[in-house]
Amino acid sequence: MYKLLVIVILMSRIGSAQSEGLLPAYLILLPRSVSTVLVAESETSTLHRYGYGENGVDFHDTHYMSVGRNGVGKRMAWDRKTPLGIYFVNERLDTAGLHERYGPIAFPLDYPNVWDRIHERGGGGIWIHGVVENGERRPPLDTDGCIALPNDALKSLEGSLQVTVTPVIITRNIDWARREDVSAVRRELVAAVDAWAQSYRAGDLSRYLALYADDFEYRGMDRSEWTAYRVQTIAARSINDFSIDELLLLSDPEDEGLYLSRFRQTIVDGANTIVTTKRLYWRRLPGGVLRIVAEDNG
Repeated sequence: MYKLLVIVILMSRIGSAQSEGLLPAYLILLPRSVSTVLVAESETSTLHRYGYGENGVDFHDTHYMSVGRNGVGKRMAWDRKTPLGIYFVNERLDTAGLHERYGPIAFPLDYPNVWDRIHERGGGGIWIHGVVENGERRPPLDTDGCIALPNDALKSLEGSLQVTVTPVIITRNIDWARREDVSAVRRELVAAVDAWAQSYRAGDLSRYLALYADDFEYRGMDRSEWTAYRVQTIAARSINDFSIDELLLLSDPEDEGLYLSRFRQTIVDGANTIVTTKRLYWRRLPGGVLRIVAEDNG
């Protein structure tokens, strides 16, 4: 009864925030290609759907959800907790051959991502999935770490979830923000990403490397090891052209001052054109400066 009362109160707060034109603070910039962003709020057992729209970010709808039996903040395999952070749908699974508890379809997420691995968070197999047919809904804390939706809700979302495109932000309580405050953060991050791209395009290694934090890590390399590696790889290339587009900017719901920039980069190297999806994790250091603390592809 107490849990139900808390959810009713929090849902009232959510309705108030939306009526005041507030946004989840995590949604800083959506490119046109990102038609859907899911924000999973564990304390209200609510999955919120937003997307690119005329106002930059538009609200679509909400759905009831269940999370891990032991709540959120996943650290290891089989702790029955749902992870907190920024993830992406990375597959669409036909569940016909699986246990009926997964419902009609499932969408695995890319947990653990590079930020999880740096912090030694383990486990895997985190999905958005349905429930037993005619099961309606499961209790708020009732999965092994996945997000479970009523089957009708999952089916209504199915067409909007894009593999490798749709972000899923999992948080305890939504941090609401005014659009003008989000815009200020957007300008800072866009400037930071532009500085990164311009220094790379110009081959200005000093300026490029200065954008990386002292504690930056990359695939087991510390900053000094990675610097030597990058100097070699950049020097070996003859870059004719370099561009980025489809910039997505999100704020981490758990690590204050941590931001994700994800974009498509195109490198023309001689006769070769290389297109990849890049992730840069930025952290706000004391004094407000933004520096890259991790990066990955995909």
